[in-house]
Amino acid sequence: MYTVVGATKSRAFRVMWMLEEMGIDYDHNPAGPRSDDAKKFNPLGKIPALVDGDEVLTDSMAIMTYLGDKHGQLTAPAGTPARARQDAMTFWLVDEFDAILWAAAKHSFVLPEDQRVPAIKDALKAEFARSAAVLSDRLTGPFLMGDQMTIPDILAVHCINWSIGAGFPRVDDKLGAWAKEMRDRPAFKAAQAKETS
Repeated sequence: MYTVVGATKSRAFRVMWMLEEMGIDYDHNPAGPRSDDAKKFNPLGKIPALVDGDEVLTDSMAIMTYLGDKHGQLTAPAGTPARARQDAMTFWLVDEFDAILWAAAKHSFVLPEDQRVPAIKDALKAEFARSAAVLSDRLTGPFLMGDQMTIPDILAVHCINWSIGAGFPRVDDKLGAWAKEMRDRPAFKAAQAKETS
């Protein structure tokens, strides 16, 4: 059985949601970032980590790609044009959503106070808003890649949720309604319930 290492209110949630969507049981170790427990799985103390037998994998996107390929779910097959398009969307989301939110977090509470540049957050919020408008235009089906849910859907919704908690501008009504539908999925709620269990 897999073990997901990482607090629910972190990128570990992406992995948990994916496993819930795939109907795969897993154990959850809610270790916080840089905690002694997290450092058992990643010397840097970064979360999430996935324990699969004797293997320990790190980085949420690497873990999700591994799980999708291993189980043949929530991903287009490797080596296909559909997978290349999916990967392009994933990398765009990492660059234009996740990285922007992470930069804002670093300048809010992650970096030592004397290294933070609070003024940068306004520019990051504006950049995120531009990217959210692009994503809204790209959303033409029930899911980002068309008729089937894939890894980019989980990444995008997680980032939208993160942006709300970080006080970023709200996404437009179309993207907001789509994200709400995704949050209403039973698998999302099951992963979220781990927070209180």
